[in-house]
Amino acid sequence: MATNAASYNPIGEETGPVSGNPPPVSSEVKAAVAESAKSSATGSHVPGQDAGSKVGTADAAEGEKKVKTEKELERERKKAEKQAKFDQKKAKAATAAPATSSKSKEKKAKAEKKAEEDILPAYMEDTPAGEKKIIKPFEDPQYKAYNPIAVESAWYAWWEKEGFFKPEFTTDGKVRPEGSFVIVEPPPNVTGNLHMGHALGNALQDVMIRWNRMHGKTTLWLPGCDHAGISTQSVVENMLWRRQEKTRHDLGREKFVETVWDWKNEYHHKINTVLRRMGGSFDWTREAFTMDDNFAAAVTETFVKLHDEGIIYRANRLVNWCTKLNTALSNLEVVNKELAGRTLLDVPGYDKKVEFGIIVHFQYQLEGSEEKIEVATTRPETMLGDTGIAVHPDDERYKHLVGKKAVHPFIEGRLLPIVADTYVAMDFGTGAVKITPAHDPNDFALGQRHNLEFINILTDDGKMNENAGSYVGQKRFDVRYTIQEDLKKADLYVDKKDNPMTVPLCDKSKDVIEPLMKPQWWMKMKDMSEDALKVVTSGEIKILPETAEKSYIRWMSNVNDWCLSRQLWWGHQAPMYFAQIYGEENDEADGARWFAGRTQEEAEIKARKALPGKNFTLKRDEDVLDTWFSSGLWPFATLGWPNKTHDLETLFPTSVLETGWDILFFWIARMIMFSIKLTGKVPFTEVYCHSLIRDSEGRKMSKSLGNVIDPQDVIEGIALSDLHKKLALGNLAPAEIEKATKYQKSAFPDGIPQCGTDALRFALVSYTTGGGDIAFDVRVIHGYRKFCNKIYQATKYVLGKLDADFVPEKTYKLTGEESLSEQWILHKLTIAARDINQAIGDREFMKSTNIVYQYWYNNLCDVYIENSKAILQDGTPEEKRSALNTLYTALEGGLTMIHPYMPFLTEELWQRLPRRPEDKTPSIVLARYPVYDASLDNPAAEEAYELVLNISRGIRSLMAEYSIKDEGQVFIQTNDPIAHSTATLQHQSLTSLSGKGVSSLQILPLSSPRPAGCVVFSVSSAAAVFLHVKGRVDIDVEISKAAKKLEKAKTGIERQRKILNDEGYKEKVSVELQEVEKKKLVDLEVEAKAFEETIGQFERLKLE
Repeated sequence: MATNAASYNPIGEETGPVSGNPPPVSSEVKAAVAESAKSSATGSHVPGQDAGSKVGTADAAEGEKKVKTEKELERERKKAEKQAKFDQKKAKAATAAPATSSKSKEKKAKAEKKAEEDILPAYMEDTPAGEKKIIKPFEDPQYKAYNPIAVESAWYAWWEKEGFFKPEFTTDGKVRPEGSFVIVEPPPNVTGNLHMGHALGNALQDVMIRWNRMHGKTTLWLPGCDHAGISTQSVVENMLWRRQEKTRHDLGREKFVETVWDWKNEYHHKINTVLRRMGGSFDWTREAFTMDDNFAAAVTETFVKLHDEGIIYRANRLVNWCTKLNTALSNLEVVNKELAGRTLLDVPGYDKKVEFGIIVHFQYQLEGSEEKIEVATTRPETMLGDTGIAVHPDDERYKHLVGKKAVHPFIEGRLLPIVADTYVAMDFGTGAVKITPAHDPNDFALGQRHNLEFINILTDDGKMNENAGSYVGQKRFDVRYTIQEDLKKADLYVDKKDNPMTVPLCDKSKDVIEPLMKPQWWMKMKDMSEDALKVVTSGEIKILPETAEKSYIRWMSNVNDWCLSRQLWWGHQAPMYFAQIYGEENDEADGARWFAGRTQEEAEIKARKALPGKNFTLKRDEDVLDTWFSSGLWPFATLGWPNKTHDLETLFPTSVLETGWDILFFWIARMIMFSIKLTGKVPFTEVYCHSLIRDSEGRKMSKSLGNVIDPQDVIEGIALSDLHKKLALGNLAPAEIEKATKYQKSAFPDGIPQCGTDALRFALVSYTTGGGDIAFDVRVIHGYRKFCNKIYQATKYVLGKLDADFVPEKTYKLTGEESLSEQWILHKLTIAARDINQAIGDREFMKSTNIVYQYWYNNLCDVYIENSKAILQDGTPEEKRSALNTLYTALEGGLTMIHPYMPFLTEELWQRLPRRPEDKTPSIVLARYPVYDASLDNPAAEEAYELVLNISRGIRSLMAEYSIKDEGQVFIQTNDPIAHSTATLQHQSLTSLSGKGVSSLQILPLSSPRPAGCVVFSVSSAAAVFLHVKGRVDIDVEISKAAKKLEKAKTGIERQRKILNDEGYKEKVSVELQEVEKKKLVDLEVEAKAFEETIGQFERLKLE
C-alpha cells in the first residue's frame, strides 16, 4: 500500500513549493489551468501538442473510437476489482468506529479523513509495457503529492525498447566526435539477491554513464553476471541438503550442474529485475555471462596459450584446503583471524567449539636412549604427520643430537631424523622444532632441504587417513584433544599455554584451512605482475582514491604464483588432458604427461608428438578453474575477444572500472595482467574504488547478521515481519536466523519506509567520498525522499504558472531586462553547471550531489521561486514573461543537471515541460547536460542579491528571536552607496523574502541616525537591520533573561579556563583534546559578548 508519509502536501491540500503555499491564484488563471487540463489527456503540458489540439481530448475520442483489446479489458477489470476492495476496506473502517463524545467524534472524523487522504489504493499502470508512459494530470490522486511508485512506473521499459541505452556510432561505425565512455559492470554473483554494495556501485556507474551520454559521447554500460564457482556451488549444495538432505555426489556431476544452471537462471532473472528497478542504463542486448559460449572460448584460449608458453604449469605443492567445500583456495580467499590467546571457535561439522590460541609442549623419546627432546605445536593433531625435528646448528643444547633419530610414539616404525638448520630460532620455545612437511608451509621448505618424508595424514574432508595409525577415520579436531590425552598416558605431555596466533579461515565456509599437498595448475605471476605494476606507476592507469593505488603497488611488488585449480563441479573445466600410458605408472603430478587443447583432438595431436610410439588414452582434468581466472578476462571478452569484433575495435580499452577496494587484488590486478598479456592494451584507463557499506553499527554486511539490505526493500518499503520472513527463505542456520532477527528488530523496529529509487540512488552517491567506509542509515535515504518531493512540488508549482500557450525561447539568451533575482539564479545555474561537471569529472561524487542539492534546495526552491511569486502576481506583463522564461530555464537546467542521479523523477517532470521550438529530443536520457555559460556568470549580481538575502535573513532572525509575528516594523540602514542602491532597488524582493509578519520595511537614507526603539542585527559591514520592539516586549524581562544567560556563560568560561590552566591536564591530555576544550572556551566568550551587547541594547531602549 502506497502512502504519502514523506510528502509535504497531504492529498487534497493546495500544493506548492515546500517552502510555503503560493499566493492566491486569480480566478482567470484558475479557469485557464482547468481548461488546459481538460483539453489534454496528460494535463496542461504535452510535448509537441499545441494548446488548441484535440489530440487526447474527448472530442477526438468521439470522432475516433477505439475498440479495446482483451488485454486492456482484463487490465481494467483488475483495476476495478482492486478499487472495489479498497472501497470496502474504507467502508469497514468507517462502520467499525465505536460511539464516542461529540468532541472526540469530531477529532476522530478529522483523523480518519486525513488517513483516507494519505492512503492510496495500489497503483495500476495503464501504459502498455514498452510504450511511452501515459502522463496523468497532477489532479490524479496518485500524482497530487510525490509518489515514487507512480512516478517510477513504465519509464524503464520504454527507455529499453527505444534503445536509448545503446551506444550511438557515426554513420561510418566510429565513435562520435565527442569521444566514447565505456564501463563494463562488475558482474554480480548469481548466488542470490543484490545488496546495498551493488546498489552503491551501480548508482555511481550510472551517474557517470548518463552524464557522459548527455554530453554526446558514444556510451556503453555493459551488464553481466559471474558464475561465482565456489559461492554458487556452496549455496546450491546447502540448498540441496536443507530441502532434500542430498549431496552433490547423490546427484552426480551432470545432474548437479543442471541443478546449478536452473538456480543460475532463476537468480539471474531476479538480479536483472532489480538492476532495471534501480534505473541502470545498461545495454541489455550486449549482456554477458562468464560461462556463456564466448566466455568459454575466451577461457580456453587463454589457458591453452599460457600453458603453451610455460606460464601455466603443473606442481605438487601445499595449497589452502577447505575441508567443508573440498577445494583448494588462493591466499586471497583466506581470511586470517587474529587470536590473542586461548579461544573457542565454531568450526563447520563440529557440535562443540574447538580450542585455538594455545601451544602444546610435548616430548619425543630418542631412539635407543632414555633422553627426550621437547618440542611445541599450536596444532597437536599434526604430530601424526611429523617426519623430523630441527635444531639450530649452533645450539649447544642439541649439537650432540644432530644426526640421531627420535621415535614416533603412535606410528609404529616411524623414526624422526634430527637435523640442523639456521631457520630455527634458538631463543624461541625450546629451540627444537617438529617438522610436518606435508601440512605446514615453513616445514615444507625444511622437508625439501633435508630430504624428509612428506606424509599426508588427512582426507579431503578433514579426517585422519591410513597414515595416521590408530587414529584413522577420526575428525582432525577430535584428534586435537585425544592426542593430548594419549601423550599424557605415554608420559610425553609437558604443558599447554596461551599463545597469540593467526587462524586461517575460508572466506566462504568459515572452515579452518588446512595446508595440504595437491598437484594443481599454477600460473607464474612475476613477469605479468611487473607489466601490470608499470602501467599504474607510469600513470597509464589511474587508481582512485590514492590509498587504493598505494595498496595496489605494494601488493603487486610482492606477488606469489597463482593456484588456478578448484576441486569443484561448477565452473570452467580446465582444458587439460592427461595421457594414461598403458603398462606404465601414471602420476598425475607429472606435468609432462598433461596436454592443453582447445579441443580434445588438439590435445591428442600434441600428446602423440610428445609420446611417439606410446599407447595411451586421454583423460580430461576434472578440476575447474578459479572463478577469478574467467573474471580476469571480463573487460575484453565481453566485447568479443578472442574474436575481432566491432565493439572490441571501437570500444576497447574501456574507460572506467568502478568497484569496491576489497577486490583490488582478486580482480582488478588480474584484469590488468591478462589484458596486457592477451591484447597488448590496458583494460581501462581509470579505476575508482568505492567505499564498503557497513550497517548502522559499523559492521560489515553479512547474511548471518541479518544486516544485508535488499535495495528493493528500501525502494518499496517493507514491514518488520516481512523482513523476518525473508530470513527464513534463505539458507541460514536456525541460530543465524535468530541472531539476524534480533538485529532487524533493533535496526528497523518499524520496518523500512518506502523511499523510492531516486532517493536511494541520490543518497548512495552523496555518501561517496572516496575515503572511509559508509555507515548505512535508512533514515538518511528517507530524508532524500523529502528532497524528491521538494523537486516534485517545485516543478508542479512552476508548471501551474505556465499558461497553456506558453512556448519557451528557442535557446535561452539574456535580454538585458532581467531582474536582479533572475540574474542571480541564472548565475547560480551556470556556476552549478561548471562545478558539477568538474566534480563528476574528478570523481568527487559527494561534492557533486552537494552542488545540485544546494542549487535546487537553497537557490531555486527557497529563494528564486519564492521571489518570483510577487512578480508573477503583481509585476508588469513584461516582468512576468521574463520571470517565466527564467523560471523555465532554471527548472529545465535543474532537471537535466540532477537526471543522472534521479532518472525516473526527472523524466516524469521533464516530459511535462513544454519543449523549446525545434527541440525533438524524445527523452531527458538524451537531453544535453548543462554546461558553463560565461554570459550568465555575473558575480556582481550575485554579490548584490546575496546582500538582499542576508538582509532578509536578518529580518526573519530578529522577528523570530523577539516572537513578533505580525505588524513588524523594519528599517534597513546601509553604509555605502552601492549597498543603498541595491536595497532601494530590491525593496519588493526584500518585502517578499522577509515573511508575512513584516508590515512595513523602510530603507533609511545613508546619513540617517539609528532608529529609536529598535534592536539591531548586523548583516555585514555594508548593512544592518533594525526591528522596532519598544512597546512590544517587556524590556526588563528581556534584560533579566539575557543576564541569566550571561551569568551561565561566565560560569562556563571560568570552568574552561580552570581546566585549560591546570598543569596536570596539559601533561596528561592529548593536544587534539586540548584544542577541543580551547574551542569550547572561545565559543563561550563569543556567547557572553553577544549577551552583553543584547543587555546594552535593551538598556538604551529604556532611555529612549
